[in-house]
Amino acid sequence: MISLRALNKSFPGAAGPIPVLRDLSLEISRGEVFGIIGHSGAGKSTLVRCINRLETADSGQVLVAGQDITALSGSELRAARQRIGMIFQHFNLLSSRTVRENIAFPLEIAGLPRAEIARRVERLLELVGLADKGESYPAHLSGGQKQRVGIARALAAEPHVLLCDEATSALDPVTTKSILGLLRDINRDLGLTIVLITHEMSVIREIADRVAVLDNGQVVEQGSVFQVFTNPSHAVTASFVREVLNRDLPETLLGNLAHTPTTADHLVVRITFTGPAANDPVLSDLVSRFGLSLNIVHGAVDYIQGAPYGTLTVRMDGSEPAKQAGLDYLRHKNLKAEILGRVAANDRAVA
Repeated sequence: MISLRALNKSFPGAAGPIPVLRDLSLEISRGEVFGIIGHSGAGKSTLVRCINRLETADSGQVLVAGQDITALSGSELRAARQRIGMIFQHFNLLSSRTVRENIAFPLEIAGLPRAEIARRVERLLELVGLADKGESYPAHLSGGQKQRVGIARALAAEPHVLLCDEATSALDPVTTKSILGLLRDINRDLGLTIVLITHEMSVIREIADRVAVLDNGQVVEQGSVFQVFTNPSHAVTASFVREVLNRDLPETLLGNLAHTPTTADHLVVRITFTGPAANDPVLSDLVSRFGLSLNIVHGAVDYIQGAPYGTLTVRMDGSEPAKQAGLDYLRHKNLKAEILGRVAANDRAVA
């Protein structure tokens, strides 16, 4: 649906051009919610604005539904933009127009008949849950309601793609969740391709199918949300994931692991559960099959894209052959088993 090929974009600076996008390529499939995350200055907003030519790349191509947006101008570009809706962080509503008139505005500019405009506006008011707010002005709306108007206005021209540039950053957590739910419903009901720009991994977790992580104008990691959350390969990605899924061990335990001799008897093992294996009774198997004694010292379970993901840190006691057999068993079950260190028998921090 959207193909970004070797995009480069710089902005003027006092000491010369400042690169913002660096040879960036991405493929976004039809009908998916694709998240793009990065810290401030990573280039994510510039990237999304290159898709609809609010910014023009210095080089490279942007193809939307097979059409090269970078090669268009004039009326062809305007027509292409009508098929690409966009919503913004700060809503950008016209304060002198009612909700109904704000939604109608792009249709008036496009020259649609008044009857068709009225039909679309009423349908969109219902879609975004504002059927009773048509005559209200933006000043009388909450932040969430304003963003719903922005979404309706972006959908007015019946686009194939919806670009969301930090669309929930100005909203509180409860309102954010409702707006993301609305976007997911729109994606499912209309088959709309959604590109979601954000700096919040919780937003990616809530709605996206796939995600790309930007750093310094480049894609440093991409994949399904489950894959990226459970096995981040880049330090920037790991830092984002840590904000949502904190798997760091308590400082007391880390300190004891660092200061206990590696010859101590008891292993501290972190077991990572993902997918179907998360439902297997592996802990009871370790006890009954191998005679191991297990003490749980830290753990958490989350669901990502409907699949369980958990980590459990245990102190494993038993003979060395039994411990090795237990570790082999876990890995045979396709569970990740990391030896974090060893502790002494009298270490109360991991008792």
